[in-house]
Amino acid sequence: MRQPLTVDYLTHILDDARARTLALAHGLDQDQRMGPMLTIVNPLLWEIGHVAWFHEIFILRWLDGGDSFIDGADQLYDSTAVDHDTRWDLPLPSFGETLDYMSRVNDALAARLGQSISGNLATPLDGYYYRLVTFHEDMHDEAFTSTRQVLAYPRPDFETAGNLDAAITGAGPLTGDVDIPGGVWRLGAEHDEPFVFDNEKWAHQVTVQPFAMARAPVTNSEFAAFVDDGGYASRDLWSDDGWAWRTETKAQHPIYWTGGIGDWRVREFDGEVALSPHNPVIHVTWFEAEAYCRWAGRRLPSEAEWEIAASSAPANGGLDATVKRRYPWGEGDDEAGALALCGPGDTPRANLDGGFMGTVDVAAFPESDSAFGCRQMIGNVWEWTSCPFTPFPGFAADPYKEYSAPWFGTPKVLRGGAWATRGRMVSNRYRNFFAPERNDVFAGFRTCAP
Repeated sequence: MRQPLTVDYLTHILDDARARTLALAHGLDQDQRMGPMLTIVNPLLWEIGHVAWFHEIFILRWLDGGDSFIDGADQLYDSTAVDHDTRWDLPLPSFGETLDYMSRVNDALAARLGQSISGNLATPLDGYYYRLVTFHEDMHDEAFTSTRQVLAYPRPDFETAGNLDAAITGAGPLTGDVDIPGGVWRLGAEHDEPFVFDNEKWAHQVTVQPFAMARAPVTNSEFAAFVDDGGYASRDLWSDDGWAWRTETKAQHPIYWTGGIGDWRVREFDGEVALSPHNPVIHVTWFEAEAYCRWAGRRLPSEAEWEIAASSAPANGGLDATVKRRYPWGEGDDEAGALALCGPGDTPRANLDGGFMGTVDVAAFPESDSAFGCRQMIGNVWEWTSCPFTPFPGFAADPYKEYSAPWFGTPKVLRGGAWATRGRMVSNRYRNFFAPERNDVFAGFRTCAP
């Protein structure tokens, strides 16, 4: 049985998420905090206020029946009611006023938590809602990081970020497949999980045939071979929708690549660097991943295959369906999870939390291997799967009703987390989802044998 969460932990993650938001806003001028109107980004000034509003409305207003700290907050920041393209034209508070709004909300949340405790233990209701609002901010912080990349803003400065040491940058490639037996698997979250998003509910049986999966994600050098071989010009490698996307965008290579054969470079935030050959390819669409797979004689894994490779273990030549690890390397307690493995003095097991400020070689972090020997299934890059984002059997929306239900259908499921993802939020069961044409996401992919 899971233990109740402590107030200290909930206060810590609340403050930690806020510090990351402020770090991502730091150093940007007024024009940058608004930015151009694009379908794949929000104005940062609006999005920061929206994060504070989300904290306020779910806890201080809905749970406690209080009033907003600012007039007209719902008309400004309710993302379900405020059309995306109008967000640049709203009478938004100034940056200073927005930060003051965030601070007042945070202070009220901390004070409320301190008054509702039994000892140092939070109530189950507070445990759920404080994690919900924190994880929501974590998602937006990853989106803020992506926005800085999309708009070629300077690389953000996280206090916890370190330098890539030689052991990480020189780890190299990791080739080959692992064989994974088939069997019956319970896909999704079990009822004893400490926190679940509604699209993870609930575990249900699926039958999977034996398959072989790559030990590591596809690397830049592997993807460059596809590009150099004319992969973007070969109609037969692309689906109809993929070819329509490629034709409309005139894509000839991943979006941030520059240069050409033998001298590929890549834009990272506001700078350009040589393409690291053994880092995973990143910022590729589902269409590009699909075309690469067809060129390479491979395929994308289903999300059930991905979850089995990350979570289960072999047993007597078959699949051990009784083993369902929370992380590829094992379990973690509710207040630690993947974060404790990336803290001061720890040897990180995964490239999470922005600690390395970008991707690393795919052979790094051997301690992250799953029981089957797949590496970096958590962290570094999100991994596209072959599956559309659909509800599991018995799905019912949680209090944050707009999180999943409006998006079922066209988006594709991604698994695993990226270098900018917060470790406290992600696990083997976490389902991310984006439209197949999105290349602003920190997404790559690994492949399976056909």
